[in-house]
Amino acid sequence: MKKAIIIGAGPAGLTAAYELLKRTDIIPIIIEKSNDIGGLSKTVDYKGNKIDIGGHRFFSKSDRVMDWWQNIMPIDTIADQPLKLSYQNSETWIQNAKNEIKNPNLVLLVRNRISRIFHRGKFFSYPIKLNFDTLSKLGIVVCIKIITSFFYAKLFIHKKPINLEDFFVSRFGKSLYQTFFKDYTEKVWGVPCNKISAQWGQQRIKELSVLKVFSHAFKQIFSPKDKSEIAQKNIETSLLENFLYPKYGPGQMWEEVARQIIEMGGEIHKNNTVDKIHVKQNDIISIESNNVENGSSQKFEGDYFFSTMPIKDLIPALNTETPNEILSIANGLEYRDFITVGLLLKKLAIQEKGIDVKDNWIYIQDSGVKIGRLQLFHNWSPHLLANQNNYWLGLEYFCNKGDDLWSMDDKTFIEFAIEELHSIKIIDKSDLLDATILRSEKTYPAYFGTYQKFGSLQQYLDKFENLFLIGRNGMHKYNNTDHSMLTAMTAVDNIIQNVKDKSNIWNINPENEYIETKKTV
Repeated sequence: MKKAIIIGAGPAGLTAAYELLKRTDIIPIIIEKSNDIGGLSKTVDYKGNKIDIGGHRFFSKSDRVMDWWQNIMPIDTIADQPLKLSYQNSETWIQNAKNEIKNPNLVLLVRNRISRIFHRGKFFSYPIKLNFDTLSKLGIVVCIKIITSFFYAKLFIHKKPINLEDFFVSRFGKSLYQTFFKDYTEKVWGVPCNKISAQWGQQRIKELSVLKVFSHAFKQIFSPKDKSEIAQKNIETSLLENFLYPKYGPGQMWEEVARQIIEMGGEIHKNNTVDKIHVKQNDIISIESNNVENGSSQKFEGDYFFSTMPIKDLIPALNTETPNEILSIANGLEYRDFITVGLLLKKLAIQEKGIDVKDNWIYIQDSGVKIGRLQLFHNWSPHLLANQNNYWLGLEYFCNKGDDLWSMDDKTFIEFAIEELHSIKIIDKSDLLDATILRSEKTYPAYFGTYQKFGSLQQYLDKFENLFLIGRNGMHKYNNTDHSMLTAMTAVDNIIQNVKDKSNIWNINPENEYIETKKTV
């Protein structure tokens, strides 16, 4: 019986294991360094209040991913309004979905997507809507600058963008970039936009532009889209209006997938670090792991190996004579780390001003505070709250391990975060009921450091024929969940079809048309 050793129990690793069990005779063995399931998509429970680290929308333009999620957790079509699923538009299918809800707690909710930008004490729609509300808040002088710089960029800037600042300016104009993109983006990455590769914008923002925003706004006025439609294939991802969400947070999906993997004969070994990866010619032959609880070591031999661990850690773990250049590039890869402060409140001060806050998250575009984004967990799902009369917020900070933010002790950081949100008058600290803090390492693979030389790393690792790099950190790509899942699915496709070329894994992009049309086994 052949075995596949999978490093990491996040969405990519779990998807690979599930696909192998459903479609092959290969037994997956997952090695997970933490005691959790789901990686960054786990749900953390704090006294019955659940935290979604970073916020995870369950949406994809890939039918394959949308169907996969619903195979694990059906849509709660009874609780939500009747749905028009254009990718599954059969009334029979909808009726079957209702009948298949065996566990009312294990369901996907349909959520309205609402997010805004908080800029200079005012709320702006995200993405920016070019309407009277936006124009009145910005003022006539700023609006003229935005319009003028946009047309200047379109008429006179034709060079290929080299860095992220070039990308933003050429796409939106300098004034709009400086008003709504610069501060937040530099909070996320900790470096100036002109030091970040333009590839980040090309991957994350894709075809969104001012013209797309105009077009979308026009369609909404004269041909409003049915709010019950889930498959919004003709809409840019940044303009989505609804999405699916597990009743008790994203970790619920992955905990259920893990349960099914074990039920089907797969293995999951938690609290195990990967210390050595043994190589023979162009194949990986085994992995040595260490149990962080009892210190015991174990060797896992396999026929196929999937890695979602950071490439920075993978390269030095290879028990082979790795060229110094490759070691240097891997060592120079950079990441951004992440801190979430959970605040439980009796009420929100901002609502006392008559401002309704139904947002899933709010981008804090204000250089006067360090907070980058504010999650409103109670708006993702009311079931993330122990007491639905309260408000449950997640304050997100982007940092580097060892810097001033990361080095604060937990109590000091929580007090600092409370003061920041109080200072911009979104909360009153007297309404605080409870607070907690979570720290996440290597959350965002960065597009600077030695990233420009990443192609050499890719070529080197691709020579190991039975090694498949998948997921966000496994490929050092800022992937969404569906993107990570598709890399795992495609890797399994390649094994089944005996495809040696791994370029189809590296080229995966959820927006690409081939994902919608490619035949799968």
